[in-house]
Amino acid sequence: QRLLHKPYNYSFTMTEASSTVENAAERQFGAEFDDIHILSNAQVAVILQVSARSAVNRDEELNEVYRKTQKYVERFNTMTNPEKENQELVEELDNLQDALASFRKETDDGDELELHSFEVSALMNLVVTDTSVEEAIALIPSLSRLPEAAIDEILDLIKSTMIRIVS
Repeated sequence: QRLLHKPYNYSFTMTEASSTVENAAERQFGAEFDDIHILSNAQVAVILQVSARSAVNRDEELNEVYRKTQKYVERFNTMTNPEKENQELVEELDNLQDALASFRKETDDGDELELHSFEVSALMNLVVTDTSVEEAIALIPSLSRLPEAAIDEILDLIKSTMIRIVS
């Protein structure tokens, strides 16, 4: 049985097959999250826009679930610019996702910290141009393990991409 509460923070799952507790704040995820590619709302919005145009060209009607999903991702998509081609947006978003996924910071103890794919998509979904380090940690508690300077560097990377997209 799956119980979901607030996104990005308080998701707990007890699976029938095991007693594993999933907790996004602690970066504890079940096996179903291994080796998956998580998309941001902006990436899903572009995919759905292209798919919707293709459906219209084929005289196909979009079902209600499709329309509701499209409305949701467009509502929460902070990285959009109607004047830019979809391919340009896709490249910017993919480059940002790759940069975040490959982000590494070494701690004073010599440990290497990296972002989980969940954190990458959450950051892409939640960060706006004026997001502070404190807000990012409040929205994505698992970031608290990173030094503030590293989070600030991540936020600057996202902000510069957002500025490129919207300008």
